[in-house]
Amino acid sequence: MKLRGSMTVKKLTMQFAMLLLLSAALTACGNFEWFPDNTTTATTPSGSAPQTPATPTTTTKTQMGGAIQGTPLALTTAVTTFAGSTYFADGTGTAARFDLPSSVTSDGTNLYVADTMNNTIRKIVIATGVVTTLAGNAAGGLVTTDGTGTAAHFYHPAGITTDGPNLYVADSGNCTVRKIVIATGVVTTLAGTGQSAGFNDGVGTAARFRIPSGITIEGASLYVADNQNHTIRKIVIATGEVTTLAGTPGASGTTDGTGATARFNLPESLTSDGTNLYVADSGNWTIRKIVIATGAVTTLAGTAGSPGSTDGVGTAARFSSPSSITTDGSNLYIADSGDGTIRKLVIATSEVTTVAGSSGKYGSTDGTGATARFMYPKGLALADNSLYVADSMNNTIRKLMIATGQVTTLAGSAGKSLDGIGAVARFNDPGGVTTDGTSLYVADSGNSDIRKIVIATGAVTTLAGSSGQTGSADGTGTAVRFYNPRGITTDGTNLYVADTQNHIIRRIVIATGAVTTLAGTAGQSGSADGVGVAAHFNSPVGITTDNVNLYVADTNNHTIRKIVIATGEVKTLAGTAGQIGSADGATAHFNFPEGVTTDGTTLYVSDYFNSSIRKIDIATGVVSTVATSVGPSAWITSDGTYLYCGRMLSVIKVAIATGTVTTLAGSMDVPGSVNGTGTAARFSNHFGGVTDGISLYVVDGGNNTIRKIQ
Repeated sequence: MKLRGSMTVKKLTMQFAMLLLLSAALTACGNFEWFPDNTTTATTPSGSAPQTPATPTTTTKTQMGGAIQGTPLALTTAVTTFAGSTYFADGTGTAARFDLPSSVTSDGTNLYVADTMNNTIRKIVIATGVVTTLAGNAAGGLVTTDGTGTAAHFYHPAGITTDGPNLYVADSGNCTVRKIVIATGVVTTLAGTGQSAGFNDGVGTAARFRIPSGITIEGASLYVADNQNHTIRKIVIATGEVTTLAGTPGASGTTDGTGATARFNLPESLTSDGTNLYVADSGNWTIRKIVIATGAVTTLAGTAGSPGSTDGVGTAARFSSPSSITTDGSNLYIADSGDGTIRKLVIATSEVTTVAGSSGKYGSTDGTGATARFMYPKGLALADNSLYVADSMNNTIRKLMIATGQVTTLAGSAGKSLDGIGAVARFNDPGGVTTDGTSLYVADSGNSDIRKIVIATGAVTTLAGSSGQTGSADGTGTAVRFYNPRGITTDGTNLYVADTQNHIIRRIVIATGAVTTLAGTAGQSGSADGVGVAAHFNSPVGITTDNVNLYVADTNNHTIRKIVIATGEVKTLAGTAGQIGSADGATAHFNFPEGVTTDGTTLYVSDYFNSSIRKIDIATGVVSTVATSVGPSAWITSDGTYLYCGRMLSVIKVAIATGTVTTLAGSMDVPGSVNGTGTAARFSNHFGGVTDGISLYVVDGGNNTIRKIQ
């Protein structure tokens, strides 16, 4: 199973709203009492059973299940953006935002960018750095919709080229090749059929591709690096006829030869000097040459199976995942993505040198030559004696002056982790969220760290971990390492984290940021019960607590696990490791359970691929179903009366007593990032949710934001 979050459909410009007028005070035992509406409030001490109030109260709020429970939420369903902002914005220079731009081309005056994760084609005026959206919709994807401008939809476009009046796009996720008339923004499909991967030569929609990645134009034809077919395809523009120039579909390899006898391994990009094609054969770590007239393939530089960063001549040179290539007729310029460098190859001699960047040193620093830093550069275009680089992991477009090697940033802003207030803060594919009533705590999965948000001010800080640095080290603050943590809960004093890709459960002391490993062994997946490191998990995602025990949705084991906090003892409460199903009872089965919450007596589970909400009696382990056909949901939380969880792209409320399901916000089938009320709001791949007793906070992972429903 591939955990959700690795492919996200994102964006549109976001607004944010600050939450005001919250007060909290800590009790002597480390929990808090909270009086938001001047009513009498009772609390439950952490680690204790619910207490009966000594005197009548109008409101009882407790820390339970990582949320504030006790009173049903009175929501108007108004959705605002509380913290973070999307990676999509038009603007000038650094005010513009991109998300994994993968390819760039130029007509000499403008650049055109395949903004891959935003599912759009962007235009940049070279002279001014002004960025606009030419076609596609950041809320789109998943379908191959032709149309004009934002009415058209792309799905992870990866390659782009131009003949001057038109753009041609390798629409990778849709397995199609699209055409855009620059003057009008009109988009049509030239070849392939959306969402129909395969291999077939033919005309127009009869042809099939499998993740087409690179595209170039020569004369009246397009040439496509058909990545996962390991072939180079030819498309006659006038007719849409597709044929295979070199390689054999499904047969990867390193063989030089002619036509179908040649072998490639995940070719990503190609360019032409009018007579030959040059291919960045990424999986082979080589640069290949194809004579267009004959289909004869030779290896120009690099050695298959030998990655590296060595400059040299021909096979003595080494590359590390070369992913983009362009030419001025005499030289090839190569974005050596895995190495973070821009390389130059003299066609006549096959001599390879490094133009900018330094091998294995990553970052976003502007500078000259080896002092510049890139983060997985993936697209190249030549214009005005400069190279323009789609610096994909920095979400920027960089300019490299060939004569001097000077690198500057033309558009976009680097970084997916930034502390700050509200929309200033940045998250990267955030996952779970929990609260102690005063602050939210977010498992910022893509950054592999834990973030804190003060509810009263919207101020975001990093509590533990170091952005982009993965590992499993215990320690304090930035010395700690996580690996794609997705679940988080709290008892008010400590945080507990499902460190998903490490297959372990971590504990964080909120007051100090000190992190220890409570159960599991980093890097060792399994399903063993036991104490501490003797226990094993397999990609745990959801986690909750009744303040004495932890309960873990051990997603890839299809089980719910119980951990005694005091001892670290792990037992399997429900489900059987490795057995998928939907059966209720004492011998129940689950199908990739992801979210879990509790009211202290019962567990509630969002059973992802069963599209259902299940409940487990903690005392007996007996499982029953609360609601069916709710759609895949990655999270669940409760106010004690209702459950709140996701249903595709919407947020739903489930009455615990009856199982009645109502939609609170968003539309199940329409992605986006729009604020609004109820079904007018839009979300994109939300991965977590929690209530502070007043509002519902939703982690909109696809938009890299924290949304608030009040």
